[in-house]
Amino acid sequence: MAFHLSTWRRAAVLVIGAGTLAIAACSPGGSVSDANVPAWKAATMPSATGIVLEDSGKIPNRDPLVKNFTGIAAGNYTLTVACGGGGKAFFDVSSGGKPITEAGAACNGSSETSRIKVPSSGPLSISASSVDAPVIYAYQLVPAS
Repeated sequence: MAFHLSTWRRAAVLVIGAGTLAIAACSPGGSVSDANVPAWKAATMPSATGIVLEDSGKIPNRDPLVKNFTGIAAGNYTLTVACGGGGKAFFDVSSGGKPITEAGAACNGSSETSRIKVPSSGPLSISASSVDAPVIYAYQLVPAS
């Protein structure tokens, strides 16, 4: 069976087109430095009542961003995390300096949830980081239902 030159051209165009689409699908959807974090958070994070704590912002480099919260009651909670910009972000949660959990989110604009137990009332720290920085992030903690 012989292929005509036009058949080879069509095949080459299809392969190049598929490669271009694959690269575009893996690329971040815009510049993180220009991102409107409040608008992104509103579109990405689920609405919730009884939010105990929340934060959002930009992770500009590989250095973790640590937020400390005081007066968090002991109990069961749902932690929702999200990330945008490509790659993955990690959220380390600790209570009184003791690790509770690590949550992760793919930086594709979808949110991930996990259930956590805060063993005793007091301070809570959440560290957000990404080796794929710069990225944008958001998280919220609500009582588990």
